[in-house]
Amino acid sequence: MALSPVLAMIILQLSFVALVSSSGSPRGGWKTLQGSPPKVIARGGFSGIFPDSSSLSYNLALDTSGPNVTLWCDVQLTKDRVGICFPELKLDNATDISIAYPGKAKDYSVNGVPTRGWFSVDYNFDQLENISLVQGVYSRTNKFDGNKLPILTVEDVAKLRKSPSTGLWLNVQHDSFFKQQNLSVENFLQSLSAKRISVNYISSPDVDFLRRVRSIFSPGRTNLVFRILEQSKIEPTTNQSYGELLKNLTVIKAFASGILVPKGYIWPLDSGLYLQPHTALVTNAHKEGLKVFVSDLINDVPFSYNFSYDPVAEFLAFIDGSDFSVDGTLSDFPVTPAAAINCFSGLGKNSQKQVDTLVITKYGASGDYPACTDLAYKKAKSDGADVLDCPVQMSKDGTPFCLSSIDLSESTTVANTKFNNRATTIRELKNSSGIYTFSLTWDEIKTLTPSILNPYKRYKLFRNPKSKNQGKLLTLSDFLSLGEGTRVLISIENAAYLSQKQNLSVINAVLDALQKAKSISHKVMIQSTHSSVLKIFKDKCKYERVYRIDENIRDATDSAVMYIKTFADSVVIGKTSVLPAAQAFLVNFTHTVAKLKSFKLPVYVETFSNEFVSQAWDYYSDASIEINSFVNGLKVNGIITDFPKTADRYRRNLCLNHGKEAPYIRPIEPGKLLKQISDFFFPPIPPTLSVLTKNNVTEPPLPGVSGRVPTTKCAPGAGAVAAASITT
Repeated sequence: MALSPVLAMIILQLSFVALVSSSGSPRGGWKTLQGSPPKVIARGGFSGIFPDSSSLSYNLALDTSGPNVTLWCDVQLTKDRVGICFPELKLDNATDISIAYPGKAKDYSVNGVPTRGWFSVDYNFDQLENISLVQGVYSRTNKFDGNKLPILTVEDVAKLRKSPSTGLWLNVQHDSFFKQQNLSVENFLQSLSAKRISVNYISSPDVDFLRRVRSIFSPGRTNLVFRILEQSKIEPTTNQSYGELLKNLTVIKAFASGILVPKGYIWPLDSGLYLQPHTALVTNAHKEGLKVFVSDLINDVPFSYNFSYDPVAEFLAFIDGSDFSVDGTLSDFPVTPAAAINCFSGLGKNSQKQVDTLVITKYGASGDYPACTDLAYKKAKSDGADVLDCPVQMSKDGTPFCLSSIDLSESTTVANTKFNNRATTIRELKNSSGIYTFSLTWDEIKTLTPSILNPYKRYKLFRNPKSKNQGKLLTLSDFLSLGEGTRVLISIENAAYLSQKQNLSVINAVLDALQKAKSISHKVMIQSTHSSVLKIFKDKCKYERVYRIDENIRDATDSAVMYIKTFADSVVIGKTSVLPAAQAFLVNFTHTVAKLKSFKLPVYVETFSNEFVSQAWDYYSDASIEINSFVNGLKVNGIITDFPKTADRYRRNLCLNHGKEAPYIRPIEPGKLLKQISDFFFPPIPPTLSVLTKNNVTEPPLPGVSGRVPTTKCAPGAGAVAAASITT
């Protein structure tokens, strides 16, 4: 069968990642059955991005996950006994067959359940050649549905393998259904053997099927794997539940060399989606000589809150534990397990950093605890953050404290307290109503219950519900004490409004707090979106002054950057100012980073979150891949994140130490996925971003503040920090 011409393009255009086998391994070696690295099994190829079992999907898996990847094919049979790779028994969910053959749906009994749809058994293969594959998971992008991707035969997929080390895994889910239609999967597998097509793994949830095919393939070349379904589901041959069957692994060993289990069999969850202690399944199976493969590890499906939406962390729990390692992982995003195995396994708490990029917090570890609380800062510190940030707000009685917003209702439960009658609308600060920090005294504020930020709750993605109201708010002085030994970033906003309308000087309050913290050895960064604020600190202290550009830009004029250098030592920009996107597809690079760094200004980029909906499709729903593109690709000087543990672990991954032959991810090239989209599905390109000019940066002096700034010198230990080094 001739494959789509798009295939030739994909090999050239999608060489994003190059992973070698086994760059790292856990201390003491792999705890797999044979002591070798776990297998990466690509379910339908890279089905998290492209339509499942398509040529684009399989080739992206090969290009991003290394030669040792195993290609997974769900085998279905056509009316004329051709074996095809397709994820479901019914064709209508992931193809356009309902358009090609309208009104042709039929009813069948599938495992005793009446089922209606379009089935492969009703069509000869040549009737399916004008059917196109589409994305069958509705939460994923449908932008590749117009690529006219054909259904592939098993032989087609076998030919895609570029290396002898690339495996082929055939999953036979519905042998009994095909037998009812007088079709034999067993005979099809025999035909593959006759054609000398090597099959590395065959899996099925059907005991009778596995027993029958044992004689077809050599045990040394083809592994038979018993696929375990839900615990209560009944296996038809034995009439036992799958949960019961797993209690007698010796029986399974008689007809299979391994088991494939959903991840909950190994790491069960409680009702709140938190991990319970792992079971002994892997250890017990290994004692019986059975390999253990795990399924349901999917980047873009919420998993245990213990992993903080970080898919690498979840994979490591299955392959990098002190007690066990599974023998392989089945994933729709095979690049993530490949990176976990080759780059992140074996990293100790004190493993060496491979890059110098700063990890700067966004309200502490606010992905795990309420923003700007003691718990968020303590976790960020233990997670390896270099810089703890405090956005300074002012109470009614002039106490500076740390909070993510001047509106208390955004990160506390103040709206549910007796203070809810203090809500007001102040257009200078916010279009909607709020309960502002300067409406309550510090004694009132410290009684409030903090509330965790959930920036992606519209996608039903919530952060650490068990700790959503834990921790306490801190005064700036308490924050400085807690942050001893680390660099701190103090963010100052709304200074003019507070001074003119509330008679509160946030700048004086910050300087006073720093003066009183003179016994603490801090490296201090002062951040603001206002040049007028940063200018006040120019002659007062040798702090690193950080200018935050709060608009998205594609470039900056030389005069604008030269002017920034007169009042700032470094710059913060948003991710869009570096890599703009169209409907979550990266479009191109801007000139912003290059321009700022050409003037020796360190560049920090915000905000990096773990939730997959915060990332462009180009990053494969993996926060580490996104971070890599900014750090390893663009050499930014720092990243600002609400999940510092993920960022710090990235800096320590072993593959960064391989120079030009680095086996970890090569930086994503924007526009390559976009080029694979057909004209009809092509997203509208957003308007061109603006260029920052000197006029955008110039501000009049801060009214009513500069004349009252203390004239005392900075504490000798508290300030005095050079700007972050420039990496060129």
